[in-house]
Formats: sequence, structure tokens, C-alpha cells
Amino acid sequence: MKITVIGTGYVGLVTGTCLAETGNEVICVDIDAQKVEKMKEGIVPIYEPHLDVLFHRNIKANRLQFTTSFSEGLDHGEIIFLALPTPEGEDGSADLSYVLGVAQSIGKEISEYKVIVDKSTVPVGTADKVRETIKKYTTVDFDVVSNPEFLREGFAVDDFLKPERIVIGSSSEKAIELMQKLYKPFVRSGNPIIVMDEKSAELTKYAANSFLATKITFMNEIANFCEKVGADVDKVRIGMGTDSRIGKRFLFPGIGYGGSCFPKDVKALYKAGKEANYNFSILDSVIRVNDVQKTILIPKIEDHFKGKIAGKTIAVWGLAFKPETDDIREAPALYVIDELLKKGASIQAFDPEAMPNVQRRYGDTIQFASNMYEALNKADALVISTEWSIFRNPDFIKIKEKLNNAVIFDGRNLYDINDIEKEKIKYVSIGRKQII
Repeated sequence: MKITVIGTGYVGLVTGTCLAETGNEVICVDIDAQKVEKMKEGIVPIYEPHLDVLFHRNIKANRLQFTTSFSEGLDHGEIIFLALPTPEGEDGSADLSYVLGVAQSIGKEISEYKVIVDKSTVPVGTADKVRETIKKYTTVDFDVVSNPEFLREGFAVDDFLKPERIVIGSSSEKAIELMQKLYKPFVRSGNPIIVMDEKSAELTKYAANSFLATKITFMNEIANFCEKVGADVDKVRIGMGTDSRIGKRFLFPGIGYGGSCFPKDVKALYKAGKEANYNFSILDSVIRVNDVQKTILIPKIEDHFKGKIAGKTIAVWGLAFKPETDDIREAPALYVIDELLKKGASIQAFDPEAMPNVQRRYGDTIQFASNMYEALNKADALVISTEWSIFRNPDFIKIKEKLNNAVIFDGRNLYDINDIEKEKIKYVSIGRKQII
């Protein structure tokens, strides 16, 4: 099939590359000429495990191409994916200007039947708005489909190639048939293609992300309560997670959720509720608790230094919002760093992938290390913000040698309390006993 993907951000590039992998002819369109030229040269603009292998293979096979020409892209594809930014507006709502701007361009140039697919995470009713916008400029037949993505950064290629489910929102039998044909190679193991109306499909994505964010936030509140009463959140988590009605995933407490999806989607659904005269009380609490949780380590650090953080050097392990990505959008590490800088601390940071992105934000304000242990040199404490695998089994002797003070503030509960106690390191984590 001939496919066009408009937008080569995280979702668009993964979508285009994975669709090419099953034999489709894919053209990806982007307005950033420099980015397009780099992709033509085989340079992958984002870090995502396994994406580079598929990317290079399909470029070589001429199944994956890139262009800045909107007209070329529109003419090529029988299915046109809109993988465009829907940034958070000042009021928390999703900004649809990019989506509706492209819809207008489609309306002005469309010359034959196309299926227009909303792949971006968009509010309920967006398919109707896209349809109305295109209709203003053309009488050519077309269909609009909602097809939300459920990709986890760090696992996006596997999630696309082996999806748990595919959601197609459409009332057009013709469009549904084309979408089912496109996705058939990805569900040979029997996972479902779920067909529903457009509005239900749009809400499914928001509801799923908001539920997961709520689950994380609930466990963070339980962890904070554990500290007050002397309980151990690890034991509570295991006791809860073995209940099949609850499950083991998304029960790990920490310094809040971040990324491009959870923060934006929770706020967008909350705002959509307001617009529909409905108050999402739970989401209101989730937003407020997560905002506080991102800097929950700061009072603990202040207590350790008796309120005198100014002049201290703090090592930070982990800058991305989660492991296996270079994405720093809404990363809790950045909130921690901002607060420490405000209080006069110096920062020495290390992350396996995200440092270039963080350097563009901070410049020379913070120092970046070439490896995790270099970040510790003459630092007064270590803060762990992201649970990269390389941080899970460190050389504690080396940590003690390099730090001025053997103290770790662990925002991801990486280490076993009993093991760390034997190392004679002061250890402060989330919802567990402090090792002093």
C-alpha cells in the first residue's frame, strides 16, 4: 500500500518506519528541510531502541522516503497519517492548530479519495473538526479515521510491530476495510483490531493514559504515607501487585511521571471535562500531586545539609523522563535540577542518551560528565532521577571514594534497603526506611 505520514516526530517516524517494514511504500513529510536532508542521509533524529535498524533497511530498499513537499506526500498516499504536534496550550487544552492547518492544506489540494488518519493524540471531536475543515475547500470524497497510538518510548518499535490492540475509529466501511488491510500483518498472533466510532477512539487514548498516570500517582501518595507511618512501600507494592485485579505494572513509586504523553494528556482530558461542564476530580488531584512529587527530594536534601545547599555540588544520574529514550519533556530530573540551581547548588550530570538535549536547555549552567562515575567527582551528594539499567548495580566502593559525602538520594528506589545498609552509605529513597 502507498502510505504518507505527515510529521516526523517520535510518533510519525516510528509509524512510517514500521509501516515500511511490512512492505508498504511510505513517504514521510516534514517542513524542517535540514531534518529531512539528514534523514535522507540515514541519520535517525531520535533515540529509540531498534529503530535505526529498520530505518536504514527500509531506506536502502526504497520503501521509506522523506520530503518537504506536502503536495508530493498527498499525491503519494492512499492513506494519509497526521502525526503532528498537539502541544499543551496555556489553559491545559490541546492545541490543534497544526492538525487543522494540515487539514486545510489537504482540502485545498486533494484530488482523489484519501483516508485521513488522526494518529496524534487529539481531543474528543477532533475527527469532526478535521472533516469539517477539509470539506470547506473540496467536494472530493474522503474519510477521516481516528487511530490513536499506544507506543511506549523505549519500546515503541516492539509496540508497533506487536501491538496489544489496534483501535480504529470510523463509521466508513471503506475506510475501515483499508485500515484493517494495512494493519493485518501486525496482528497475525490474534491480538484484536477494535473498531468503534471516532469519538470513542479519541477518548480511549486519553482515558488509558490518564488511568496509568492515576495509578502511578496513587502509589506515590502511598509511598509518601509510608514514610509518615513507618511502612515499606516495596512490601505494600508487592502485596497489592499480586492481586490480579490490580496487576504489578505502574506500581513503582518515585519522583513523578513525565514525558510527552502523561502530563499533557491528563491536563487535556481535565480541560475537556471543564469544557463539557464536567469536573474530573480525580484528574485534578493527579495533576496537583504529580507537580509536588517531582521535587519531593528537595526537602530531604535540604534536611541533610541543614538548609545550606548553596555552594554544594550535586551529582545527578539520569536526565531523560524514563530510561531507553533521550526525551526530556517534563522530565522530573529537570525540576530537581531547577530547584537545586535556585538554591545555589552546582550540578554534575550524566545520562546515557539525553545529555545533548539537556545541554541545549541549560548550556554551561550545569556540567556534563562522560560517564556515571565522573559525575561523582568531589560531589557532596548523588541524586538518581532516571532508572537506567546501568545505575542498578554500581560500584559502591567507587561511589564512596568519589563523593565528598557518601549520601544517595534515590528518586527511583533502585537499591535494596538491606543491601545498601551494608555499604555504609546514607541512603534516602521514596516510601522506605532512610539509611542514616
